[in-house]
Amino acid sequence: MKERMKLKHWQIIEIMLMIYDIAVITASFFVALLLRFDGRYSLIPKRYIASYYKTILVYAVLSIIVFWCVRLYHSIWRFASYVELIRISAATAITFFLQMVVTLALGIWMPLSYYVWGTALQFLFVVGVRFSYRFILLERGRREKATESTKRIMLIGAGNAGQQILRDINHARETSNERVVCIIDDNPNKWNRTMDGIPVAGGRDDILANVEKFKIDEICLAIPSASLQAKRDILNICSETDCKLRQLPGMYQLVKGEITASAIKDVSVEDLLGRAPIRADMKEVYEFISGKTVLVTGGGGSIGSELCRQIAGHGPKQLIIFDIYENNAYEIQLELREKHPDLDLVTIIGSVRDSRKVFQVFEQYHPQVVYHAAAHKHVPLMEDSPCEAIKNNAIGTYKTAYAAMIHGCERFVLISTDKAVNPTNIMGASKRLCEMIIQSFDYMVQNHRAAELPQLYTHDGSEFADKEGTGEVFRNAKTQFVAVRFGNVLGSNGSVIPIFKKQIEKGGPVTVTHPDIIRYFMTIPEAVSLVMLAGTYAKGGEIFVLDMGSPVKIDTLARNLIKQSGFKPDVDIKIEYTGLRPGEKLYEEKLMAEEGLKKTENDLIHIGCPIPFDIKEFLDQLHDLMDAAYANKRDIRDRVCRVVSTYHPETR
Repeated sequence: MKERMKLKHWQIIEIMLMIYDIAVITASFFVALLLRFDGRYSLIPKRYIASYYKTILVYAVLSIIVFWCVRLYHSIWRFASYVELIRISAATAITFFLQMVVTLALGIWMPLSYYVWGTALQFLFVVGVRFSYRFILLERGRREKATESTKRIMLIGAGNAGQQILRDINHARETSNERVVCIIDDNPNKWNRTMDGIPVAGGRDDILANVEKFKIDEICLAIPSASLQAKRDILNICSETDCKLRQLPGMYQLVKGEITASAIKDVSVEDLLGRAPIRADMKEVYEFISGKTVLVTGGGGSIGSELCRQIAGHGPKQLIIFDIYENNAYEIQLELREKHPDLDLVTIIGSVRDSRKVFQVFEQYHPQVVYHAAAHKHVPLMEDSPCEAIKNNAIGTYKTAYAAMIHGCERFVLISTDKAVNPTNIMGASKRLCEMIIQSFDYMVQNHRAAELPQLYTHDGSEFADKEGTGEVFRNAKTQFVAVRFGNVLGSNGSVIPIFKKQIEKGGPVTVTHPDIIRYFMTIPEAVSLVMLAGTYAKGGEIFVLDMGSPVKIDTLARNLIKQSGFKPDVDIKIEYTGLRPGEKLYEEKLMAEEGLKKTENDLIHIGCPIPFDIKEFLDQLHDLMDAAYANKRDIRDRVCRVVSTYHPETR
């Protein structure tokens, strides 16, 4: 019996709401009467006070009945919505008219403002208590969620760009979990002040302290006008924290009015390199390419495909992609056809080792400019397959260069590597052979001795160059041969950055071969601009070299990448040292000691003067190397040592 008499929770809520409604209805109309007479009780006529007391309780009870009928006491107010608001509005309108009709029918006259203000206050109080419950729960939930998942951001830069980023983030609060909690700026006049309510906590020297104080998760650099050195100094400080780093790309964003939170990009490893990016004037390059037939060997690779993109956008007569790997070739073909539907694009699958195929391509299309990017580049794999490095890199380059010379090509640009300098691995030695081949071809052409260049092939010479036997094809040779040497390319196939990123995504460990290993780095666009500039600057026989600034420790690079990903090196993500791989050096060199440097129009691009060598002897040795490579001789390294005097392979 007692259990039956015990009220349930929702019933208690109903009774409390009824008591509340009676109280606020009574108070609302009393306040309305006070407002009519300037808030002074003494000014209210006694007849109005008597009428108020005579009718208010009756009206309150009628209101409760109306509220019950429209089910205001049956709603779950934590989920109150538009439906509940409509019900309250309807109930208020009904009670308003009921009060007017009843009081007039009884001959009771009250001021019109009494009814209007009383009803308005009644509506506000009735709505307020019901929806406030939902708002309190929502706000509590939002704060709890914010405490758990809000990404706390430190904004560096209290200028125009910083202000626009801050406002963009604030406007996106409802849909984003990001919140700027402090700002850093080197201008002391801004310290201890606020921007849109966010404190400017100090300068760059205060970054580390404020990261800890404000429990920062992410740092955004929003000073597009700062110098590269200033940005790098700030980023180096930020890299000492565990925060993810992002920055606004540059001033052009400000000029174009594109300063938004979405314009902020993750800080990349390129931002932490020890030099400014190469920004060459490419106008002359594009004028050189315009209207010409251009062949890119290895056109599906990371460098080759970027070459194709740059060339495609600047009016070549025809662009020929030549690659052995059909998937890469197909991918760049689709991309270029979509972006440049009017481009005369030819995609050919084939190998530079196949002289008949190479000759066929040159006979059919007669390219005027060749960018030779086809090569095996993976050092450890080539150490395991040294003969393949010689076949593809050295002999493939020779066959392609010979076909270019015979078919009247104007420029032949070889893409080389700093691993060709004093090589300790067969890949680097094979690329040094490529450079020597290019120098040999250029010397022979310049001195009108092209006929002395042997035509290398391992089959019947169906593509024999001097078919007429007159030697005229050699007398007309005019090709200028040059090489471009650069370091490791960030983001290219096989580079350390994609490998490190995959290892970080898997939770580590990140593998570094040696804590002291260093490398020169450049970006793919820089590499491509250098290659194309070489084709323009060429006079013949040069090895173009990029001044890549200071080398970078791979260990430092790995640690910075881990920090940028929001993890702590050796705590969240382990770093393991695996030891130098076969043929790998602790450092790379840009030039051999014997080579000198000459300047070009670009201060960051130099020319290495060719090292003299006996070209006739070299060409004889190269023929023997080809035979040994195709016979898969085990002593191929020893044979290469006799040709490339600077090659010193590790003892295997």
